[in-house]
Amino acid sequence: MESLMLIILVIMPGVWSGDWKVTFKSQCALKGTSVVLKCKYDYPGSHLVTSVGWYKARYVSGRGMLYPLSDQPSSPDHFKYAGNYRSDCSLEINDVQHSDEGQYYFGFRTTFNRWMSRTSSHLSVKKLTAYVQPGTVTEGDDVSLTCESGCDTPVNIVWLKDGLPVLNPVFKARREDAGRYRCAILGQESVRSASVALNVQYAPEKVTLSMSPSGDIVTGSSMILSCSSDASPPVTQSGYSLYKDGHFIRSGQSHTISDVQPSHSGLYYCQAGNNISRRGKDFIKSAEVHLDVQYQPVNISVSMSPPDVAAGSSVNLTCSGDANPAADNYSWYRRTASSRSMVQVGSGQVLSIPSVEASHTGLYYCQARNRLGENNSTEVLLAMKEEQHGSQSLPITAGIGVALFVTLVLALLLLWRKQRTNAEKKQTVSESRLSEIGSSSSATEDLPNSIYVNIHTFPSSPPPATDITPHNAPVSYEDEVTYSTVTIKPRNPRPPHQGDNNRAPQDSRSKTRENDESVIYATMAKSR
Repeated sequence: MESLMLIILVIMPGVWSGDWKVTFKSQCALKGTSVVLKCKYDYPGSHLVTSVGWYKARYVSGRGMLYPLSDQPSSPDHFKYAGNYRSDCSLEINDVQHSDEGQYYFGFRTTFNRWMSRTSSHLSVKKLTAYVQPGTVTEGDDVSLTCESGCDTPVNIVWLKDGLPVLNPVFKARREDAGRYRCAILGQESVRSASVALNVQYAPEKVTLSMSPSGDIVTGSSMILSCSSDASPPVTQSGYSLYKDGHFIRSGQSHTISDVQPSHSGLYYCQAGNNISRRGKDFIKSAEVHLDVQYQPVNISVSMSPPDVAAGSSVNLTCSGDANPAADNYSWYRRTASSRSMVQVGSGQVLSIPSVEASHTGLYYCQARNRLGENNSTEVLLAMKEEQHGSQSLPITAGIGVALFVTLVLALLLLWRKQRTNAEKKQTVSESRLSEIGSSSSATEDLPNSIYVNIHTFPSSPPPATDITPHNAPVSYEDEVTYSTVTIKPRNPRPPHQGDNNRAPQDSRSKTRENDESVIYATMAKSR
């Protein structure tokens, strides 16, 4: 570069004569602004300046060359000479761009000579840079805006948010403060920095649950429940939860019901969360939405009051069932025994028959209808019960019969107990008499014979008879019979002799005959 300048100076006449000089000051300019390169020049007083010019050095293959600014591809007003033809050689550059950065030289011509500056004015091009600290904050945190120009020259900075001025570069973040910020030079607001974003995070707001379609929902149709919210960061799919009547259904922003049934009716709401708490709550709940599924009448039934109907009495048949909207039309039909066809006999939810006759009997059913359809109930039989005469005396007769039955049972129990007591007393007397006989026989061994009496009684036998009748006498069986056996033994039975061995069988037979002859049978009967 210096060699190039030397060549230019050598070919210019008068270079070594007089006070020829040019002085510069380097400048720093912001992209988009206007800058003036300050310049002063001097020459001998006998000369008159006839032309001036600015040049910019350009390097090609490592060699510097000077090109007039008039040959630069720019707008006519981009470079403007701001000096004069005496001493001021300043250059004004408008809408400075990064391509304008470089070294600038000044040269002039006089009536006798020409001059090119030995030194240059260096132009540095910088840009405004905006900073938001921190870039992501939670609502309520502090935020600070900072702008840097890159030039030492102080400038007055203003801040813009989405094109609108910001009063204070330090503030507490609100959700409405989120957006893009730029800094600019006061008075040259068109000179702006690149935009920077402020992200303000906050918990979900305006959580809403919507139904589609939003009108009447009919059984069998399909619908979609969708949840939405305003949140930063936005709520993800897994951040939404759907509930029905307080019970969790599923996660996700939307839920589709392809076959709507009455069981789907209820209160629905959704919750949204994005890991940002609000007043200690991690999930924000939407308002409840009522899903009302409409359907035609179902589960139709008929009740009869009273259930048993007598001729001439009144009866009410009531039709009931489930429907949404409620059934608004009821029809009654009767099937008679002589006809298999059904005949309409009335309308309304209640069918009243004030006086039942035989012609009213038969099978009844009702038909319930709303704007969505109709359904029939099952058939109910209306029959008259048979009249029962003396129905008022029936409880009295039944009471008398029960009382007589209880009295008879008690009398039989008392009679049985009395007979048993008498039998026990009779047995006790007999045993006491036998004990007396045994004691007297042991005391009087000299009596001709010992008498043993066996008396057999039955629990239900009457008291013992007062007369003793031989066993071969006629017996009256007017009452129960008691048999007794009396045995009489000889006073001195003869002991057997030694020489009578050959007669043993005969004696044995004799003893048997004697024993047989000593038995007396007697019967005792108690007279009534």
